[in-house]
Amino acid sequence: MARIAIDYTAAHEQGGGIGRYVRELVNALAREKTPHSYPLFVSGARAEDLPPLPAPNFSWHPTRITPRWFARIWHRARLPLPVEVFTGPVNLYHATDFTLAPVLPGTRTLLTVHDLSFVRVPESASPALKAYLDVAVPRSAQRAHHILADSQATKDDLIELYKIAPDKITVLLSGVDARFQPVTDAAARAAVREKYGLGGRPYLFSIGTVQPRKNYRRLMEALAQVRANGHDVTLAIAGGKGWLEDPIYAALDALKLRDHVRFIGFADDADLPALYSEARALAFPSLYEGFGLPILEAMACGTPVVTSDVSSMPEAAGDAALLVDPYDVDALADALARLLCDDSLRATLIARGHAQAARFTWGRAARELLAVYDDLLKSPSN
Repeated sequence: MARIAIDYTAAHEQGGGIGRYVRELVNALAREKTPHSYPLFVSGARAEDLPPLPAPNFSWHPTRITPRWFARIWHRARLPLPVEVFTGPVNLYHATDFTLAPVLPGTRTLLTVHDLSFVRVPESASPALKAYLDVAVPRSAQRAHHILADSQATKDDLIELYKIAPDKITVLLSGVDARFQPVTDAAARAAVREKYGLGGRPYLFSIGTVQPRKNYRRLMEALAQVRANGHDVTLAIAGGKGWLEDPIYAALDALKLRDHVRFIGFADDADLPALYSEARALAFPSLYEGFGLPILEAMACGTPVVTSDVSSMPEAAGDAALLVDPYDVDALADALARLLCDDSLRATLIARGHAQAARFTWGRAARELLAVYDDLLKSPSN
């Protein structure tokens, strides 16, 4: 039996995105009944703030030292403080969020790199954060014994931009939790409308941190076109505040959409199936994604999808969505209008979407991750 430490910090700190990825993956690992034990390292946490453990072979290892301080200690000052000080001795350490902590000699390391958006779309990160990531991520990628990429697109970026050997990278696709399914209860759907102030009109749904990479300005321009062509539809955007958000909010007035776009903030995970189900379509025209899990979540809930034809989004969408150039507002508006008025197209995409989403499960992801763990544990230490 091996001790495999996993960095759970993102799952503790973040409701969506990487946080959800880590939570779902850990919970799926717990269901696999493996012989290994899993110390869960949590930076910036107290034991009393943590949820119940997912299985008896998992254990919490929190520290009050925050992620910001670990960035300073490990990646700016480069102090060789091994993560085993907090986790105890381990055979393998899985860093789940871009950067790799120092480890003791002989400890195998696995690094998850979700995307290289800060390279491909530089405006997606503040200058200070980008400067840090531009140093810490490639250095971590070179140090790690193996790397997980969220998609083939991210693997290709790692090979092209960081010159990582292809056989050092495994693509581990995300899953869709079973709770994502069509919500047919009218009362439940009405309740999320009331909770998030969505009113009674049909709405398009988009989800993700409010930042330039999510392409909300162009999405709102497309909405203005759709409304000008006679479709009385609104837009609901779920996501926390991010980098360069103010110009996105300012666009509401410039486009005269103040009464037709609702920024609902971070939406509770439990509410997402109903929010997807109630929407006329998911609009996800991001400029870059490491994977694009909302595409599959919407499909699992029976909601047709418009998304971008770049980076990883075609991998997630398959043939079950309308793909558009995210920089082409006219194309985006046309795709949204088609989904609002073409019932045959809607039915086709909904059926294809159910089949596409069913291909992605966290159980499959956990089993593939275990295979990577086992291969690393069998490899000679160096």
